[in-house]
Amino acid sequence: MGKLITLHLEERTAQVRALLAAAQAEHGRLVYSNSLGAEAMVLTDIIASDFPAIDMFSIDTGRLHEETYTVLEKLQHRYGNRIRLIAPEAAALERLIARQGVNGFYASVEARQECCRVRKIEPFRRAIAGYAGWITGVRREQSAARAGGELRAWDAEYGLHKISPLLEWSEAEVWQYIRARALPYNALHDRQYPSIGCSPCTRAIQPGESRRAGRWWWEQSESRECGLHPRPGRQAAVA
Repeated sequence: MGKLITLHLEERTAQVRALLAAAQAEHGRLVYSNSLGAEAMVLTDIIASDFPAIDMFSIDTGRLHEETYTVLEKLQHRYGNRIRLIAPEAAALERLIARQGVNGFYASVEARQECCRVRKIEPFRRAIAGYAGWITGVRREQSAARAGGELRAWDAEYGLHKISPLLEWSEAEVWQYIRARALPYNALHDRQYPSIGCSPCTRAIQPGESRRAGRWWWEQSESRECGLHPRPGRQAAVA
């Protein structure tokens, strides 16, 4: 049973709707890259409820947690089949495994980034083709690299606009919205997984660790991104 949405959360949600409406009016075709994490539950609910012209996709890397597929199924039941699944190209995946082995991404940062490129970046490029802008659920407090983001920016890496409607939201606000709307969410969040990616590359965090410490935990902190989100300075902000 959901709880009432507070006035503050209503205002936050109205700001998200206003930003999406303005971006849609200015840029035209938009697509939401749905991570299926906690932030994704908020944006899926808003987009599915109020923006039928905004498409949504999620990338099935082939190594996702079973809990992630479960929450995707719940979203499909709640909103219909609004989220298109994109998979890596079979031939590229076969070549990757032939070079690296099944779990070769543990060997080096370069090997892991190549795995991310095949399983995530290239499918992402195919998914955004033909759109004027993509929507993301990143928030400033998630990491130092994301703290310098902009609500709306030109993404030079992919050649389209990037919209981050939840950038200023706190984690508490995300969960307030989820509970108020009685939304489904990934069960791993209840097991100290604040950030969830592929199964072999994600673990629970320990007390005192950063919220993204469970992603590629064997690497140095500055390398812990898949490559979808360029570091500040690689994209120019727009009004």
